[in-house]
Amino acid sequence: MSWRLKHEFEVAMTCEGCSGAVTRILNKMGDVKFEIDLPKKLVWIESDKDVDVLMTALQKSGKEVKYNGTK
Repeated sequence: MSWRLKHEFEVAMTCEGCSGAVTRILNKMGDVKFEIDLPKKLVWIESDKDVDVLMTALQKSGKEVKYNGTK
């Protein structure tokens, strides 16, 4: 198994519906592991994919997305 970075994104999620939309988008990508912290509006993604690819996918949720770097 390759070592993968854990990327932290801030996503302007306000409800379960928002986090559900993010979950559906990330599940469609395949080969990503992720955690969502709705109260803190944070999404952590472990993936070999490029940050730009992850960012673009998250933006499909229609929410404002900010990349905080790797953790």
